[in-house]
Amino acid sequence: MAGAIQRMQGIERVNFFGVRHLSPAASWHLLKLLNKLKPKCVLIEGPSDSDYLISGISREEVVPPIAILAYTADKPVSTVFYPFAEYSPEYQAMKWAASSKAEAHFIDLPSGVMISLNPFKGDEKENSGYYSFVEGLYSDLIKQGGENSYDSYWERNFEHNLNEGAYNETVTLHSAEIRGLLEPEEFKCMPSSNAVDLVRESYMVGQIQKYLLKYKPEEIAVVTGAYHTARMKYETMPMSVGELGELPRRSSKLTLMPYSFYRLSSRSGYGAGNSAPEYYQLMWSSMQGNDLGALPIKYISKLGRLVRGNGGYCSTANIIEAVRLSYALTYLKGGAMPTLSDLHDACVACIGHGEFSELATAFALSDIGVAFGYLPEGISQTPVQDDMNRELKRLKLEKYKSTISQKLDLDLRGNLKVKSEEAAFLDLNRSVFLHRLQFLGIGFAQKAVVNQEGATWRESWVLGWSPEVEAKVVESVLKGDTIELAAAFHLRDKLEGCKNIQEAAKLISISYICKLSGGTDNAASVLQALAVDSGDFSGTVEAARELSMVIQYGDIRRFNTSALEPLLQQLFLHACLMLLSVSSCDNKAAVSIADAINTMHIISQENSEIVDGMEWDKALWGLAGRDDKNAKLSGAAFAVLLERGLITDEFCSTEISRRLSPGVPADLGAGWFEGMSMRNHYALLSRINLWRELDNYISSLEDEEFRKALVYMRRAFGGFEAYEKNSIAELLSDFWGEGDTDMAVFIQGGLEGAEASEIDGLNDFDFDM
Repeated sequence: MAGAIQRMQGIERVNFFGVRHLSPAASWHLLKLLNKLKPKCVLIEGPSDSDYLISGISREEVVPPIAILAYTADKPVSTVFYPFAEYSPEYQAMKWAASSKAEAHFIDLPSGVMISLNPFKGDEKENSGYYSFVEGLYSDLIKQGGENSYDSYWERNFEHNLNEGAYNETVTLHSAEIRGLLEPEEFKCMPSSNAVDLVRESYMVGQIQKYLLKYKPEEIAVVTGAYHTARMKYETMPMSVGELGELPRRSSKLTLMPYSFYRLSSRSGYGAGNSAPEYYQLMWSSMQGNDLGALPIKYISKLGRLVRGNGGYCSTANIIEAVRLSYALTYLKGGAMPTLSDLHDACVACIGHGEFSELATAFALSDIGVAFGYLPEGISQTPVQDDMNRELKRLKLEKYKSTISQKLDLDLRGNLKVKSEEAAFLDLNRSVFLHRLQFLGIGFAQKAVVNQEGATWRESWVLGWSPEVEAKVVESVLKGDTIELAAAFHLRDKLEGCKNIQEAAKLISISYICKLSGGTDNAASVLQALAVDSGDFSGTVEAARELSMVIQYGDIRRFNTSALEPLLQQLFLHACLMLLSVSSCDNKAAVSIADAINTMHIISQENSEIVDGMEWDKALWGLAGRDDKNAKLSGAAFAVLLERGLITDEFCSTEISRRLSPGVPADLGAGWFEGMSMRNHYALLSRINLWRELDNYISSLEDEEFRKALVYMRRAFGGFEAYEKNSIAELLSDFWGEGDTDMAVFIQGGLEGAEASEIDGLNDFDFDM
């Protein structure tokens, strides 16, 4: 590389403090050191291009956990998070610098470089050998320490040690020894990952040397991961400007965002997380009050309250016994204070009756917790984040910004009892906003099923916040500065790539529901162009149904749908003209076409003043009278005509006799009956002649044809309710001269083993197709 520079003398006299990220003890010891040394400059591991965010992070109103989010300024979007809890040493260093009037700076690689270097870390499959080596090394360390996990080993040896000056030296030595054992294997198995660490350290040393031009070594404190400390202090060569310029870099931006304890936890997959953020927050609070020894009592008491809050039993005696047992377990391991593992074992024994499952929920709340950070107005955020917060406030949805999911029911009808229009249509405006978020893929709102069928005025949502939601909001800034503008851009983007008629209709629906008025005309044009060349009957019907639904709830949602009516007419007519040709198909294809016929019937009823009902009747008559089309579809068309009151009793009897006359093959006769029985069972039950003809037809079939007919009959009667089957039994009993009750019991009764086996064999019946 070009332009290499030398290490400055005196860098080893800089006050390096190695930490474990998210360590209360690290923060406690760091503050002690900072108060003792009173440095004029505090340098912190973090993206160097985010210095301007430090003043906002340090504000008193900020409530951790929070995170710096770095994201690319172009697509594909890539992100990197830099999270902080209240007990993060980096966060406490920034707070100390702000209160002590000292400079604070981030010194790690710029975010655009870090995003570009992330892929060089490799994946677990490629690095399985290295991870096995790491697992073995830590297993040996855990075994030698007499613990059951590395978290317990770390907590007992480092988090509980508040002896002044002990932490920095021991952690630095511990990390240096671990690195000395791991690095040769890492270099062999993961050279790229190892190189990224070395590049970062070289850059950070270069940044330290930059501030050494302004301050004496003793006036600088450096807070980095202990893994890097010894190497940077004594060995690493600084990176030059020329070398930095040769690194890959993507254009990136930065923002602050609230974070959650769950995302901080290692259980979420966060590599630098700990297993119990809520527990460590309790530990930090105890340290702040110089009362770390009370941590076991505080933790078990809190767990007891959670158990009782969930309807479980936990007495004061249970808590006392659990505390005593936790200390007994500690003494057996040579410790002075219980670790979280000791506390778990004691609680399971004394409160959970020996069953971890009884305390699983309480453990989750007391270990990981549901805390979610808070950033006040004025903190550096993207325009779309600011708009999101304004909309949440305007629509009175701020209380739903929680990691606990909550249900929200909306009534889209206007509330006439309030004075302002904004208040009258609050729920409608909420619906528009939530639909925009859903369209953008922002998971704050998930639409729930409404039990009241046909209630176009009612919606139900499940709302919940998470860091992933915030990240999605931030990503939307690439599409617009507000949620509305981002949704409109996303709609245009979708329309440009739209290739099928159903998707185009769905996008029209979205444009109306989200009130993206600028996109509705464009969406309609795309749909119209696709409809001209479409030969997809089911797709055309589905598109028509989508438009029909938009028109149906247009009044409730207060938008004018008159522009959609000609488009619905066009799609409806196109489907009518296609019906006969698409009905020359096999039974598999007939399933979707039959569903589409039912949908067309619904559209014609709901939009009788818009669509051409006579054209639909003509198409149905054309299909119902044809013997050369799929029999099931002909039966379905006949059923719709019957339901529309267009078939006389005389013609009905004649057609049934013709379709079910002896000699008609099973796939034609029974198939036609299956299609006809898809609708209006009550009307069929009232036509005695239908069942007499069906009985005579089935009786006339030869064995092989009878087996074929059974397949169709099973499907047909599978849609009948029990009481409808009883009615059929009564009709058949009259034909056969049997008692009504006996016949109903016989039909509803279960099959014997041999009968059941024979019927199951029909599932794979070969129709010679």
